Parts: sequence; structure tokens; C-alpha cells
Amino acid sequence: MPFTVSRRAQRVKPSPTLAVTALAIRLKAEGKDIIGLGAGEPDFDTPVHIADAGVEAIRKGFTRYTNVEGINELKDAIIAKFKRDNGITYERPQILVSSGAKQTIFNLCMAVLDSGDEVVIPGPYWVSYPDMVLLADGIPVTPTAGPEQRYKITPRQLADAISAKTRLVLINSPSNPTGAAYTAAELRALADVLVEHPKVLIGTDDMYEKIYWAPEPFASLLTIAPELYDRTITINGCSKSYAMTGWRIGYCGGPKEIVTAMGTIQGQSTSNACSISQKAAVVALNASQQCVTDMNRAYKERHDYVVAALNTLPGVSCLPGAGTFYAFADFRGAIANLGLRDDNALAEFLINKAGVAIVPGAGFGAPGHMRLSFACSKQTLEKAIERIRAVLPQRAQAQAKTA
Repeated sequence: MPFTVSRRAQRVKPSPTLAVTALAIRLKAEGKDIIGLGAGEPDFDTPVHIADAGVEAIRKGFTRYTNVEGINELKDAIIAKFKRDNGITYERPQILVSSGAKQTIFNLCMAVLDSGDEVVIPGPYWVSYPDMVLLADGIPVTPTAGPEQRYKITPRQLADAISAKTRLVLINSPSNPTGAAYTAAELRALADVLVEHPKVLIGTDDMYEKIYWAPEPFASLLTIAPELYDRTITINGCSKSYAMTGWRIGYCGGPKEIVTAMGTIQGQSTSNACSISQKAAVVALNASQQCVTDMNRAYKERHDYVVAALNTLPGVSCLPGAGTFYAFADFRGAIANLGLRDDNALAEFLINKAGVAIVPGAGFGAPGHMRLSFACSKQTLEKAIERIRAVLPQRAQAQAKTA
């Protein structure tokens, strides 16, 4: 007798980024030469001083349950980080540590959304945002900005997207997938819209705060608009900045009643984040940040190479990003030149013909685009670009030269 899954489970799709990564791993295991540029994961090892803190935690027997919301030592390190880097003041009851920022955002959706509530998610967006909203019985609303807007929505778009049903707005800057970051002036303009809607909560995903190279300093929403403090949840984590993806530490600061509800949700799902990882995260946040600076320098060098190289490919254009380790390229010309259906077909074509795995833009709300991770060596990136170049039509190259 066949069994059916819940309607809730049927609403959501598997993560395309994880699917591409899994496919690349499977093909490699079968002996195929595949370059995987799908995973959003640093290629650097966790810095030694951070890893040593985890080893020490194991040796000292810090391997039991902790408080669901996180150990006080880590909460204090997070409070200090928010104050030092963002000028935001929190107290311990306002902090929640989770098993990655993905769980933090999932907790937020489950804690504040009722059936039919709308969540404004500017597109292009991280693939998991809309599906987490759907799992919480909410409705994603996705105003989208294309390359002509440098992938950043306008205040008018935000205002038009907010309705009487809007419960939450999610802002991700620098953005996965585009690498675009809102300037302080742009955040101020979006904040001016949000000020007019006092019943709307705001979640700011600052995960790529430290992987950033724009001319002006990084700005979190509350740094620019402190008047939104009572309804903003500031989200961050250790995965990207400290090459700690597998350690699974995300965190947030926000209004006590919201954070408490998020902790209750977490207490009935995973309970505390890994005790060992929490100890390592304390050192990551409190110790010298030179390792972050060094990794950021490498990402910037790779970014500059990849963006320039993509812009030499026929039918491809790519805007420079302000941060992250992704390039988000417009492949619509290449898709047309190849006679392919869409970016999903292009992803299949590239993995089969070029041995390069990249993620289709449709999953990020931007059909015709592709996301490439440059969290790998320049040598690997050069090889991937040349493989892609080799399978694109020569006639398109000739057209590009005369354009």
C-alpha cells in the first residue's frame, strides 16, 4: 500500500544547490572528471586555533547537552561581536545559538508565521527562504531586481510588496546568490518604507558580512536604522567567515519575546547546537580576526578573476559583486545560442559536456542565470572557465566580437 507525505512536505522542493553538489559528488565517485562549483562552502580548513578549541572541548569532556539557546560564554561573545562590529546592543535573553543560520531562519519562520501570513523576500534570493516560509504555512512574496538594478530592489518595490497580510521581510546583504550588497543609503531608503509598517517584522541575514570588499564599510540594517530595533532579528553565523560550515553554528539577536519563541521551537526540534562547536565558536569570535582578513583577500582575488573571465564568454555577462564567494552570471545569450530550453537545461548540458557543475538561477528566482562558487583554487576556476568556453558555440564567439 503506497503512503503519501503531508501536503506541507509536498509544497517544498529539494535544495538545488545541494542537488547539484550531490550530483557532482556522485559523478566523481563513478570516475568522471567533474569540477564542482555548486557548493556554498569555503575550501579553506577551519583555522587551527579554532579547531584546537574544539579538540580541547572534547578532551575536557564538554560533550553533553547545553542550554537549548546556547552557552553563556558564546552568548557573551556574540553580544560583544554585535556591539563591536555593528553597534547593536543585546543582552543574553535576546541571543539564540542554532545549528547553522539556516536553522535560525527556520526557527524564525516557525515562531512568527501563521497560515496565510506573507513574507517579502527580495529576489534573487537564497533558495531556502521561500521553502522555509512554505513549511511554516506562509506565503512568499518575491519582488525581483535584475542586472539593470544590480540585483537590488527599490524602496518602491518593497512598498508595493507589503500588504495587510505581510508579517515578515527578509533582507540578505551581501546576497547569496548575487554578491550584491545594499549601501548604507540604500538600506536607509528601505528602512524608511519599513518604518511606515510597524506591524511588520524584519529578518536581516548578514551571513556574508565578513566576506566583503565594497568601497564603503558593511552596514547592517539596525546600524543604519536603530528605530527598527524592537522588531528586527539580526542573523549571522560562523560557517562562512571562519570556514566552519560543518561545525553548524548560527546565531541571532532580536526582541526577547521573538527569540524566546524561536528557542522554544528549537527545543522541540534539535535542542542545543553542538557543544563542541559552541566552544570553538567562542574562540572564533573572540580571537584575532586575521584569518578572516586573509581568507577575504583570497576570495576577492578569485572574484576579480572569475567575473572578468565570465565576461569574455560568448552570451554571458556578469556584474561584479560586493562580497560572498559567488558569481551570478546572466547566461541567457548562451542558452539561446545553444538552443537550450532554460538554465536548468544549461546546467545539465555543462555537467555532461564540460564536466562543470554550477547551479541554475531559476532556483534563486532568476531564470537564465547561473551561480558559480569561487570558493576553490584559482587553478580550478581557470580550468572550469576554459571547459565552459570550449562547449559554447563558436559562431556566438564571432558574434560577440562584432557586437
